[in-house]
Amino acid sequence: MRELIVPKKLKKGDTIAFISISGGRAGDPDMIRRYNLAKERFEKEYEVHVVETPNALKGNDFIYKHPELRAEDLHWALTNPEISGIVCNQGGDDSYRVLPYIDPEVIRSNPKVFMGFSDIATWIAVFTCAGVRSYYGPCVLTPIGQPVKFDDYSKEAIRKAIFTGEVIGEVKPSESYTKIEWNDDINPKEIKWIKNDGYSVVQGEGKVSGRLYPICPGPVLQIMGTKYFPPADTFDGAILAIEHGNGYPYDSALAGFHQMRTLAAAGVFDKAAAIMTGKMDDTSRNYLRKVINEEVHREDMVILENVDFVHRTPMTVLPTGVLCEIDCSGNKFSILEAGTRQ
Repeated sequence: MRELIVPKKLKKGDTIAFISISGGRAGDPDMIRRYNLAKERFEKEYEVHVVETPNALKGNDFIYKHPELRAEDLHWALTNPEISGIVCNQGGDDSYRVLPYIDPEVIRSNPKVFMGFSDIATWIAVFTCAGVRSYYGPCVLTPIGQPVKFDDYSKEAIRKAIFTGEVIGEVKPSESYTKIEWNDDINPKEIKWIKNDGYSVVQGEGKVSGRLYPICPGPVLQIMGTKYFPPADTFDGAILAIEHGNGYPYDSALAGFHQMRTLAAAGVFDKAAAIMTGKMDDTSRNYLRKVINEEVHREDMVILENVDFVHRTPMTVLPTGVLCEIDCSGNKFSILEAGTRQ
């Protein structure tokens, strides 16, 4: 993977921009209360000031119809000297429509923390193309705005990755997890937290290290054929964090199988060092092994399951291009560098 520019850490007193670069639900009448709660939580937890990009709260319909204004919002946040970092309000499904309006040089010339997940995987690719590290992690509406509380695991992951400038170290599995909840008025007793049984090595042995690259297949496959789809050397020796199987809500195991085959055809797995996924069922696990072992012929590839970066709460933060390590014997995953620079 090419060397990426590492953004400066965020700190107390900074101004952070919340952006609707994909979906625009944050500004809808039924979602604005949740947005405001998340904003309040983020400001209080990290002692920062949050502003919205100019179009961030104009609603989902407006945001969908104006991809060019989403690009303007990103350029505005990057070039505004008062803005230190950017957090995405949510994912979505059509970031690819914004790409014709993006100037990668604006990203490269103004490296700042940029964080989100799901469809934001498209922007991970765009920032990588521009030569700048970005962060696959919590969005504003979830898990920051999750009903009842902003969970401690996600809070600390954000703090370590983008507010300290220190080596992140071992990333331990969460103690428990729950599905993304969109009913803000739910009784806390109705939220089902599942005890986490920790990481599981699907295959492989020993220790493997490599540069981290996050992939949410649905969005990333939308940009195949564009200049923003990562070139093959991005994946050489990389540890790939892939939302496979049951991580992406509307993906059936069969759809996940086809996504993995498409990535295989693009050469993503040929020289990669390892794969991390969320929790899989038996069918998804078998499909993944079929692609990796029988079709790509990478029986040597380490696969680590049940890592907290998928569509559930809580979430860790995965800095693109950071050096990390999987220890199969100890079921451990560690990030060996700082997420940001001092």
